[in-house]
Amino acid sequence: MIDRTFAALLTSLVLTAGVHADGAMPPQTDGSRFSFHQVADGFLRLDNETGKVALCSRQPVGWACLAAPDDRTALENEIVRLRRDNAILKEDLLSRGLPLPAGTMPVPSAGEDENSFTLRLPNSEDVNRVVAFVGQVWHRLLAALARADSQLMHRG
Repeated sequence: MIDRTFAALLTSLVLTAGVHADGAMPPQTDGSRFSFHQVADGFLRLDNETGKVALCSRQPVGWACLAAPDDRTALENEIVRLRRDNAILKEDLLSRGLPLPAGTMPVPSAGEDENSFTLRLPNSEDVNRVVAFVGQVWHRLLAALARADSQLMHRG
């Protein structure tokens, strides 16, 4: 509750910072990553790429920016819920014989995460092929060394 109140307070400060013309810095629109807004305790720093807000204030050894807490867990839970609902809707369309809309990714398999991958371990056939290959390379190396030795003996 306190985190949401603090986040709401910081958001309102960001939105109203431009209203107070006495010493407030105008928002930067030159394409830079951060924009700063003056507040009573220092500056609010808005990351224009991620949307994260930090309160920057003078400290005994300079300036420091403290990230404003956000309710990331709630956002991630909502993303999981929406993905699950989306998968259910896709399966419903496919079960009715209807195609998925253009540009829609197919439904991932059950238990499959979009960031996961399957690692296939070698079986005995794979190991036998590698051993045979290494054996061939070894015999070729020995034959090449024997030829080189023979050529050196005939020269000397």
